[in-house]
Amino acid sequence: MTKEAIVMHDLRMIHTDLKPENILLVSPEYVKVPDYKSSSRSPSTYFKRVPKSSAIKVIDFGSTTYERDDQTYIVSTRHYRAPEVILGLGWSYPCDIWSVGCILVELCTGEALFQTHENLEHLAMMERVLGPLPQHMLKRVDRNAEKYVRRGRLDWPEGATSRESIKAVMKLPRLQNLIMQHVDHSAGDLIHLLQGLLRFDPSERLTAKEALRYPFFMRDHFRR
Repeated sequence: MTKEAIVMHDLRMIHTDLKPENILLVSPEYVKVPDYKSSSRSPSTYFKRVPKSSAIKVIDFGSTTYERDDQTYIVSTRHYRAPEVILGLGWSYPCDIWSVGCILVELCTGEALFQTHENLEHLAMMERVLGPLPQHMLKRVDRNAEKYVRRGRLDWPEGATSRESIKAVMKLPRLQNLIMQHVDHSAGDLIHLLQGLLRFDPSERLTAKEALRYPFFMRDHFRR
């Protein structure tokens, strides 16, 4: 995904809708490997299918756009939408990078990182997993997003629509704890990478080229 983002961004193109459904494996071939973590007693589920090749292809460029200065409309599928998009702060290449970070977490855990359909709940989930949103971003929200901010901070949990919404946010772990629940090795390298991909401030978020130089991508299994 990161290499594909480099190519698109070098062409001054922003995909704006990166998500697992838009990332395909080039080859359908796979191998069966023992699944020692399986809790099922059925012998047929003691194995998991692992692709022979990690080569991928990014598809669905219907929402792709070229870089401009006035891009403030809503983009990206909900679960992969960057905070600057929700807050109406304008967006550019970093919104793709945020989506890549969300996708990597989902590939690691098997579930979408932010499972919600409400903007305020979505932002609260981000803070629960990644820490407080920067003050300078909350001060610049557009008129449509002003209702999510109160007295200089996110209006949460006061503005929650239900107790169930509050519970959905509270059950989320911090990013480091979430990854360590699912990764036995290279957890530190992956966490370090994700912390760069999922920085709230788009100006501080990793670029695709910077991300590819991180230790996680330099491990032996990525050089084969």
